[in-house]
Amino acid sequence: MTYLSRIRINPLRARSRLLLANPRTMHGAVMGGVPGAAGSERVLWRLDADNPHRPHLFVLTGSRPDWTHVVEQAGWPDADGEHVAVRDYAPVLRQIAVGREFAFRLTASPVQNTQAPHAPTPAQAARLSARADSKRVRGFRLGHRTAAAQLGWFLDRTERWGFDIPAARTDPPAPGLAGQRPQVPSDAELAPLREVRITDRQRHSFTKGGKGPRVTFHSATFEGRLRVTDPTAFTTRLLEGIGPSKAYGCGLLTLAPLTPLSPITPLSPRKD
Repeated sequence: MTYLSRIRINPLRARSRLLLANPRTMHGAVMGGVPGAAGSERVLWRLDADNPHRPHLFVLTGSRPDWTHVVEQAGWPDADGEHVAVRDYAPVLRQIAVGREFAFRLTASPVQNTQAPHAPTPAQAARLSARADSKRVRGFRLGHRTAAAQLGWFLDRTERWGFDIPAARTDPPAPGLAGQRPQVPSDAELAPLREVRITDRQRHSFTKGGKGPRVTFHSATFEGRLRVTDPTAFTTRLLEGIGPSKAYGCGLLTLAPLTPLSPITPLSPRKD
């Protein structure tokens, strides 16, 4: 079975500040809640901290987890209310069908592969110099840094992920504007607008265990509306994640109903 969990984080506690600040520390806390998780199953997680007063941790696991340690260290262990919710993910998967539309949220790490970085770091320059005489040089994975490049990365890959992003709904021109002389649109303006936007962008940088090489990556949070085109491929992305840096909070795609009449899961992303 597969389970989707939502854990409320208390941002005022000392342990919470460590978890919220360092994806590697959060990864350790997540893996500590899944029995036998090391190498035995895919675990996806995402921190939704768009409201800093009410951050939520979402985790997708292949076995039923226990988040007691997270609540005791970084939540409200003695307070009233539902601070942890763990739900069977099967009802969501049963609703995947061609043409079905959902609201979605995804935090991903958009990247590109290149043989020649424009401004190589010292480590990259050393690799290039050491392999100058080699006929085959392993490429470098570089993160997209601009919102336009990150959005382009996302839209270029939705077909292989089993869904597409519908064209944005537009309203008719306001009275008095319809007769104005149109301006010549740019190439970007000729492309149809899509029902997706980037709501958050972050640069993450940390060392593993306080020593060793520094890990740096860029993430972007996408929200919008999607339409399923390939249920098999789409289900695979739901369960296995999208893009790199999955251990550090990227890749988890979550769904929400577009109308109150089509319930999906009580763990849909909240709009506080």
